[in-house]
Amino acid sequence: MLSKATQKWIRSLELKKVRQASGCFLAEGHKLVGDLLFKLPCRLLAGTDAWFDRQTNLPETECHRIDESLLQRLSLLRNPQEVLAVFEIPKDTLQPDALTNQLTLALDGIQDPGNLGTIIRIADWFGIEHIVCSNDTVDAFNPKTVQASMGAIGRVRLSYLDLPAFLTNTPLPIFGTFLDGSNLYDQALPQAALVVMGNEGNGISPEIERLVQHKILIPDYPMGTTTAESLNVSVATAIVCAEFRRRLTTSV
Repeated sequence: MLSKATQKWIRSLELKKVRQASGCFLAEGHKLVGDLLFKLPCRLLAGTDAWFDRQTNLPETECHRIDESLLQRLSLLRNPQEVLAVFEIPKDTLQPDALTNQLTLALDGIQDPGNLGTIIRIADWFGIEHIVCSNDTVDAFNPKTVQASMGAIGRVRLSYLDLPAFLTNTPLPIFGTFLDGSNLYDQALPQAALVVMGNEGNGISPEIERLVQHKILIPDYPMGTTTAESLNVSVATAIVCAEFRRRLTTSV
């Protein structure tokens, strides 16, 4: 039986200050919870009888069978999906030299939880294991971000840090997307690099721009015509990651 205090705590995980204080976050839905169950430590599972009856292998954790009405009250979703779980937030301390041989993303002030979740999912798709975030980037364990990541947040490690200091000390070549950059498809793209993606409205900040060594542009087509002013940051991330990985594949 879930106590009133536990019910209140589950709902309060919507708040960043509660997540930071408890070191926990909330995930909902059979697909997302199932993906995370054996990737991150689980503190609590609460689901319907129908969900539990279908499970054949569960980690040792606190489990509660609840009815649909209680699930509805606990859930942060408009349409709850049978189960929710509380997981521990991974504790990662990343050193600049740890990424020497990897393609890594750096996020400078991303604000939309959905965009961040999609970027995490994109990173997972393209085999990118680490994302470094400026301290003003939206919290990766925001419920909307977690849902948008579709389980990728259990595989991709995110570190929040002093991004200018990190970029100053990284041994990787630093790329960034700019409207005045050079055509992405004409550039030499190394296997290991750090790619900076900027804020949805303002792009890469001036402080970070000074540290970018290679400015790249995703060209519109046909060249010289009037098109959309810019791309959504998660779409742009997908295009850049795809090109880096395509070069790696074709060079083998």
